[in-house]
Amino acid sequence: MIKTLHKMGLRSSMMYGAGVVSIGASIASWFISKEFEPAGMDRADRWALFVGEWAPTFFAVGVALRMEELEMEKGRETPEWQEQSSDIRRPTRAGV
Repeated sequence: MIKTLHKMGLRSSMMYGAGVVSIGASIASWFISKEFEPAGMDRADRWALFVGEWAPTFFAVGVALRMEELEMEKGRETPEWQEQSSDIRRPTRAGV
């Protein structure tokens, strides 16, 4: 699913932005609902919680998309870089 979202053009920064907007919308919906709905504070609290619960989902999808973006960047390394990395000594597990 994440690969499909990435191919569709969705980026991690967009999802992080949606998470921040969701938090702001939660606060705004609480104030607006509290002032203008006759149902009172209970309905305002429910609206704010409903909208506020979207933020963690947006942030989680943003993290998954960022991991996908890093994987794509890793795949675009130049052959020169890959040749140089083979010369680097890797740590051993001796004595472990």
